[in-house]
Amino acid sequence: MQKLVIRDWAESDRPREKLVEQGRRALSDAELLAILISSGSREETAVELCRRILSNVQHNLNNLSKLEVSELCTFKGIGEAKAVAIIAALELGRRRKEASHEEKPVLNSSKRVYEYFKYQMQDLPHEEFWVLYLNTRCKILDKQLIGRGGNDFTPVDVRIILRNALNCKASSLILIHNHPSGTLSASQADKVLTKKIIEASKIMDIKINDHVIFTDDSYYSFRDEGLMD
Repeated sequence: MQKLVIRDWAESDRPREKLVEQGRRALSDAELLAILISSGSREETAVELCRRILSNVQHNLNNLSKLEVSELCTFKGIGEAKAVAIIAALELGRRRKEASHEEKPVLNSSKRVYEYFKYQMQDLPHEEFWVLYLNTRCKILDKQLIGRGGNDFTPVDVRIILRNALNCKASSLILIHNHPSGTLSASQADKVLTKKIIEASKIMDIKINDHVIFTDDSYYSFRDEGLMD
């Protein structure tokens, strides 16, 4: 008897469609894994193959996460690419669990901002402009690269900054860019851009806490220098 492939199932039973229509929590572990591997073998659908794999590890995702690529490849229908996809997804889950226990830093001073972000900005041969999005307690909600430029200029779209702020419900922002030249001062263009962002943010009741300029071994803070008024 010919196998019934997933595309021949009722639409509501297909894993991808089921996730879209009913949400991720409506899917079994086997169905979620089937989305990752996309296809099964000639004898099994992707879901059936994943049920067999899960049965082999006592339906325990922790046990599944301990399998190496070579071990997953012993299951007929699982090649290296599918094995890698499963391992990558489980590793992301592990990292998410790990990250949930990390205390987010309170970025309420220029020194804390520098210590938090200095490794992101070190050794760059070009300018980058980043924005840190904070909640009311100055804890980070998100960080976004807004622009990347040459040695002394970075294009910045204020609309993108504010759109991201609204999306993550930020109460305040910290502006960050680097000077590859090592210059520890704000240019006139830096001052004009900062004022422009401050004025635009006021309309949405979002505060700009600081604009911090990074070099490889130090920083310059607009707030510390009295330039945020």
